[in-house]
Amino acid sequence: MSTPYQPAWWLPGPHLQTLWAPFLRAAPRLQRQRQRERLWLADGDFLDLDWHGPHEAAAPLVLVLHGLTGSSDSHYVLGLQQRLAAQGWASAALNWRGCSGEPNLLPRGYHSGVSEDLVAAIAHLRACRPLAPLYAVGYSLGGNVLLKHLGESGADCGLRGAVAVSVPFRLDHCADRIGIGFSRVYQRHFMSEMVAYVRRKQQRFQQLREDSHLATLQRLGPLDGMRTFWDFDGRITAPLHGFSDADDYYRRASCRYYLGGIRVPTLLIQSADDPFVFRHSLPEASELAPGVDFELHAHGGHVGFIDGSPRQPGYYLERRIPQWLGTQA
Repeated sequence: MSTPYQPAWWLPGPHLQTLWAPFLRAAPRLQRQRQRERLWLADGDFLDLDWHGPHEAAAPLVLVLHGLTGSSDSHYVLGLQQRLAAQGWASAALNWRGCSGEPNLLPRGYHSGVSEDLVAAIAHLRACRPLAPLYAVGYSLGGNVLLKHLGESGADCGLRGAVAVSVPFRLDHCADRIGIGFSRVYQRHFMSEMVAYVRRKQQRFQQLREDSHLATLQRLGPLDGMRTFWDFDGRITAPLHGFSDADDYYRRASCRYYLGGIRVPTLLIQSADDPFVFRHSLPEASELAPGVDFELHAHGGHVGFIDGSPRQPGYYLERRIPQWLGTQA
């Protein structure tokens, strides 16, 4: 690494690292406006992609995947797209179903194991720019989906390489960890956002008189009283997406079980003090396929990794990820 990570002294502890950028960082400004493209899926739903960077046939292309309740407007997505463009790379930031500012069209949504939607996005980008080497970067939930896909598909993943940041690895462990101590603040935030996500879809279906879709959501029961991930995933995520219960969802969607099948160069960036992830949830070296580099830092929080000074904060991820991708081109 040309510029190693030294945690900002003025942001001690994992929670300040986690919270500073989304709440106090000004949104990175891109030199050119992004171009939005709607990708229609085989089931009649859609994903929105926000393109940035050079419009050249052979320019390296990066698919960027946001985390839970995020979007292509998340600061870490904008910051990465900005840095990629500065080195002459194009990028397309994916909005998972219902995350682009408009509810999606079906009762189902997105979740931590939705690799079929990632497969559709990869196929689309490869068709759009067949000469461009294609890479992917995923954060948190997006990182879990990415690693699951890489392990499921092996050499047929459609990518030249990948980076995954602040990955939960074991969703059941994560659902327990986020209910402990100060991390319950994050849990309350996520519960509020995820319930609102379902309510917006209910309202849309009611307005459009989509009675069958509305009935599907109503059969899930009332949306109040859900305090934990176990509650939400058991009552909403699992039945909407073909899982028998939360345990079944966590077992089939957790990327830790797929890591041995990865067959393309992959970088994992993780902090040991991530307030969403137990230390014992992280994979052992024996679980990683050859070509997977695990960069574990003592500090950094969850999608934090801020360094520099209060006057000039630095964003390690936005230096490290483009630098590593450049070594794979």
